[in-house]
Amino acid sequence: MHAQELLARRFETHRDHLHAVAYRMLGSASEAEDAVQEAWLRLDRTDPSDLENLAGWLTTVVSRICLDMLRSRAARREDPIDRIAELGDAAYDRDPESEAVLIDAVGRALLVVLDALGPDERVAFVLHDMFAVPFDQIAPIVGRTSAATKKLASRARSRAHCAATASTAELAEQRQVVDAFLAAARNGDLDALIAVLAPDVVRTADPAALPAGMAPVARGAQAVAGETVILRRRSQVATLALVDGAVGIIVAPRGKLLLALVVRVEDHRIASYQVIADPARLRQLDIAVLPELP
Repeated sequence: MHAQELLARRFETHRDHLHAVAYRMLGSASEAEDAVQEAWLRLDRTDPSDLENLAGWLTTVVSRICLDMLRSRAARREDPIDRIAELGDAAYDRDPESEAVLIDAVGRALLVVLDALGPDERVAFVLHDMFAVPFDQIAPIVGRTSAATKKLASRARSRAHCAATASTAELAEQRQVVDAFLAAARNGDLDALIAVLAPDVVRTADPAALPAGMAPVARGAQAVAGETVILRRRSQVATLALVDGAVGIIVAPRGKLLLALVVRVEDHRIASYQVIADPARLRQLDIAVLPELP
């Protein structure tokens, strides 16, 4: 077999792993494929006899490519919140199958957190926490010492799993109520929505979150439930998350934050919630993965 063909076959055995690494770093299937293809081009220009650990070499190369792409985004000040907001109604479309695979593997809330991290933090966190790459191997990729790289991942981890402001019992109640609300919204179940909303519930929203003609404030379970049914497709790309320390909802098509619901639960019902869509306000929120509850 020709040496180049053999090298190509060896590369293909690592393609899925490389794509998984790149996908989690970049949050885009097409960009991940570009990064993997660039890794192959670099391998094709390398003498394979110099590579003692092909898997490790390829992971390092694709990580550096992804880091360059993330830094380029940051240099262009390309904000994921602004990017997704430009899509308008198209942002609510169901995830394509390839994107749904990533969301199933990583989680929609964690993808939102990853998007908020700096390039170096994201690379360090993904490689160490998701792929168990040692810090001494990550350090040369991000150009830091092992100790500094460990701090990068630690900061990212703290943002992903920040502490709740409520007690465990309060969080459990909030989760049960908000989860019931989201499930009813997904099903378009008007009766179930009314059951989980307080009779005098108040919904406020940024203008950008609402279709033309919908009032910025809605009052009463019947009115709020009715509009929730109308806007039900948003719920298909929503998930529970910690929002400013309490259980809330984020709407994040393809893992890109579009809306956040800050929810207040009282007496086992939703008493009020805010729908935040303004990019500046979204950036001020502390969003984290909801912790496992007993």
